[in-house]
Amino acid sequence: MNRKFLLAIMIFSMVFAYGQEAKTGWGFGGVPAVAYNSDTGFLYGIVFEAYNYGDGSRYPDYDYTIKPTWTRTTKGSGENTLFFDSKSLLPNDIRVTAYAGYLTEQALPFYGFNGYEANYTPGFEASDSNNYVTRMYYRHERNTLRLSADFQKSVVNENIRVIAGFGYIDTKVDTVDEAGLNEGKDDDLLPLDSLTLYDDYVFKKYIRDEEKHGGVTNFIKLGLVYDTRDNEPNPMSGIWTEALLTTYPGFMGSDFPFTTLTATHRQYFTLIENDLSFAYRLGYQQQIGEAPFFMLPWYQSSYKMTEGLGGSKSLRGILKNRIVGNAIFMANMEARWKFYKTVIGGQNLYLALNGFSDFGQVLTPYEVEGQTLPVAAEEGLHLSFGGGLRIVLNENFIIAVDYGLAKDEQDGNSGLYIGLGYLY
Repeated sequence: MNRKFLLAIMIFSMVFAYGQEAKTGWGFGGVPAVAYNSDTGFLYGIVFEAYNYGDGSRYPDYDYTIKPTWTRTTKGSGENTLFFDSKSLLPNDIRVTAYAGYLTEQALPFYGFNGYEANYTPGFEASDSNNYVTRMYYRHERNTLRLSADFQKSVVNENIRVIAGFGYIDTKVDTVDEAGLNEGKDDDLLPLDSLTLYDDYVFKKYIRDEEKHGGVTNFIKLGLVYDTRDNEPNPMSGIWTEALLTTYPGFMGSDFPFTTLTATHRQYFTLIENDLSFAYRLGYQQQIGEAPFFMLPWYQSSYKMTEGLGGSKSLRGILKNRIVGNAIFMANMEARWKFYKTVIGGQNLYLALNGFSDFGQVLTPYEVEGQTLPVAAEEGLHLSFGGGLRIVLNENFIIAVDYGLAKDEQDGNSGLYIGLGYLY
């Protein structure tokens, strides 16, 4: 792990299941989460998933799923989310995907704009270095309330869907509360009144005054989806590709009118029937208009809105949110091998290994009108690689462990990620 953190460990000690047969009725899975970070404290909570398979005629597909997540840290950060997905709740085969979440982040990573153009100096946040500033130098505070709902309907045939959705995002941003994070520490670990990169960008107007403390960004989403996957959680074959237009208009109450174009293509190949597959993902996102800086890391999707580039949901092993710009590109390649299968208590279980390579780049830099952003180096390709383990119950509940290494030290060193599901 990057040396500015103590080793982050998530302990998952149980996978529990309850229901009738594995292919019918309800199936449940949960992971207790425990982690430690030297600045934000201990993390604890539960990640839970519930699936209803109905009469089993769709298995391994489900009628609907509910996924609540609740975590806290001893220094105040937390995640409170509820995700719902169903293909059978609404009439006329309309699929509904909904999300409600409140995220409190006391130390969200912020490395500036445009990838390598923004220099990353690890010593600024390493207390044993000669140029130490504060452990929070590349951090700021962010609290986010997000509500969204997407609706998909097949047209022409069952593989082509139109999608329409809407959402509400209220983001509050501030500098890091170093006094609160300093509590219980020696003063020199987090020097008080030290300027962070966020503070510097605000002072120099690289972050505009009207957006420096966040704002409301309500949106409407429209798009097309083509989907031929044989199994959504871990396909062995098929294509999942989509083109989305997400607009944040002023008439819906958005404080910053702008539009996002997103295109994502994913494809899956069977190498050994039922056991070994290869999957790749290509993603492109373009901002049109003046998007506020705090919305740049978000990546739109027909399933779940995620954050990157960099981190557990995009480029594993690269610092979270390292690569942000007006237009970004990412790609992932991954081999997946199901090496052990069994049935325990009427529940289908398999273990799988995966090896991957992730890469991305800013294609069009983020610019602030009237300001010239610093350029430390020419932007180029950001690359990482690594491997992981999956523990999969009833084809859908997937405990995921990934470890990635960054190729360039400007992107950090490595990352360990423990959560749920495959990346794509």
